[in-house]
Amino acid sequence: MIYLQLFLAFAKVGVMTFGGGMAMLPMLQREIVKNRGWATDEEMLDYYAIGQCTPGVIAVNTATFIGYKQKGIVGAILATLGVIFPSVVIITVLAGVLNILSGNIYVQRAFAGIRIAVAAQIFVSVCKLAKKALVSVNTVIVAILGFLSLFLFGLSPVLITACTIAYGILLYFLRRKDNASA
Repeated sequence: MIYLQLFLAFAKVGVMTFGGGMAMLPMLQREIVKNRGWATDEEMLDYYAIGQCTPGVIAVNTATFIGYKQKGIVGAILATLGVIFPSVVIITVLAGVLNILSGNIYVQRAFAGIRIAVAAQIFVSVCKLAKKALVSVNTVIVAILGFLSLFLFGLSPVLITACTIAYGILLYFLRRKDNASA
């Protein structure tokens, strides 16, 4: 039963979101954390971070991690198939039709509206995640530096994440040393 639930939950995420992997984040948050309880907000932050750093689409990577957490390799495969299955079907159907309709003004306006809605969904998801992630002055500073590095200098998210991992490890050892000497 859990295997079917994994597939269907991620198929629901895959079919209900438009705009790519990042656009799936709000739906993943709602379905996996709030509705199913398969992960906590903190775990989702970790999955997003790892999913961003690994090759592939973040939603697919996150589905794989959660599926594996729930039911091992088979769970990972079913969750991954669940999240990509709707896209494969929809893209296959739309591929031929979209070429014909791409010049249609109504279709162009619809896609413009979808882009705005996706941006709003991503923004709300980022705000919710920020409430959980920005818990100290250090985390706020790291977030600001990471944003500036990405936005102003175009640094790779993988490089930024690697630097923040190193910084977190350094802080851990410095605090551990301070606690040992006190």
